Amino acid sequence: MFFDQYSNDAFFDEMFDAEGTVRPHYRAIFERLKILTEDNYEQKSQAVDLSFLRQGITFTVYGEEEGTEKIFPFDLMPRIIPKSEWEFLERGLTQRIQALNMFLKDVYSDQRIIKEGIIPASYILSGKHFRREFMNVEIPRDIYIHICGTDLIRDDKGNYLVLEDNARSPSGVSYLLENRQAMKRAFPNFFPQAGVRPVENYSEELLKMLQYVAPYEKENPVCVLLTPGHFNSAYFEHCFLARQMGIEIVEGSDLVVRDFKVYMRTTQGLQQVDVIYRRIDDDFIDPSVFKADSMLGVPGLFNALRAGNVNIANAIGTGIADDKLIYAFVPDMIRFYLSEEPILGQVETFFASEDDDFKYIMENLDQLVVKAANEAGGYGMLIGPKATKQEIEDFRALIKADPRNFIAQPPIMLSRHPTWCDGDFEGRHVDLRPYILCGEKTSIVPGGLTRVALRKGSLVVNSSQGGGSKDTWVLYSDE
Repeated sequence: MFFDQYSNDAFFDEMFDAEGTVRPHYRAIFERLKILTEDNYEQKSQAVDLSFLRQGITFTVYGEEEGTEKIFPFDLMPRIIPKSEWEFLERGLTQRIQALNMFLKDVYSDQRIIKEGIIPASYILSGKHFRREFMNVEIPRDIYIHICGTDLIRDDKGNYLVLEDNARSPSGVSYLLENRQAMKRAFPNFFPQAGVRPVENYSEELLKMLQYVAPYEKENPVCVLLTPGHFNSAYFEHCFLARQMGIEIVEGSDLVVRDFKVYMRTTQGLQQVDVIYRRIDDDFIDPSVFKADSMLGVPGLFNALRAGNVNIANAIGTGIADDKLIYAFVPDMIRFYLSEEPILGQVETFFASEDDDFKYIMENLDQLVVKAANEAGGYGMLIGPKATKQEIEDFRALIKADPRNFIAQPPIMLSRHPTWCDGDFEGRHVDLRPYILCGEKTSIVPGGLTRVALRKGSLVVNSSQGGGSKDTWVLYSDE
């Protein structure tokens, strides 16, 4: 029988409380599973995998010899969030994105937050993703982060904590949408009764937001999605979102700048572009301003932006807002710009660039999680309690060579969730990435991408590091 041997192992479990009782919002799915056999469940799981394969729902793992394209692992057991819990998260995330946008406007103009001593100037100005070229560039609606993926975890008491903000070009939302379709196919009779809020309108909301931030408040602005091309790890998502929104997907060579305006090459001639949803990094977006050898960007794009003839989502320079050093100051930003206390907590952070913190980090490397300030995808990270002596010493040398680029945090025992593993349910660590759209209003897709560490005992949920995903159900009620 499912869950007969399931154990919490002293972790906070999303489905079961400390006594092993099913939490109220999981009772319906628990009862549904009772009527399934292991073979039934396995068949459903395999059918989803086959469906993903046929649809090309893949991601790219760089550096693997056996081939880079992989099916995104999907676990049929959904992560469920009750109404009141989600409302709390919505309030906290809305507050956070508001403060981050105010920070970006400030840091690229008056820099009050520096002048008033809230954040040391050196932390901002030395940031890899701080773009001096972007100073005093006016942005439509004063929105810099249009799409944000904020990673949340839960500690051993079940408290939600912000792990990081992905403010440049967050990925993964296509998997969220495809996961939902997979669940509907797997449980066609159960799903309509489950009281789950829909996520299918995300692409519609994304398009509305892009149109809203067009320059000149045009009535029918032309929006495009700019991709680096099919070798990019998220190319499936780029195509998926462009198709869902009904807009063109373009590469840099498809765009040209004339008289400080951006045009798209079409079979009918040149067509002016008003908004670019870019999925390429700042460094490659305009070779006349940033990396001169970039073949991915559009020469002259930055000047068109400065002239106010095009908008880019997310804005250039947003990477300073998701620098892991700056992350530690977001609660201070909220207090400074909004005069409010932060709704969501976050993880205690130590700076290798500070003498006292540096000493503490060096003495406790085997007990800390160390992260490179500007890396993503689970790369550039040391999990001290699970690292070898050699890995610790290698990181010690890296930190000494570039203290500004490293922060350290105490390990958080991520919450666990029942996950199908080799014919039975076992607890695996999870996080949650809600997607926040900031346009005329702030909207958050009711769910997000739940990532799961499929390797037993692993805390790394990234797909590139062996993680998978779950559908995330936000309920209309608390049960």
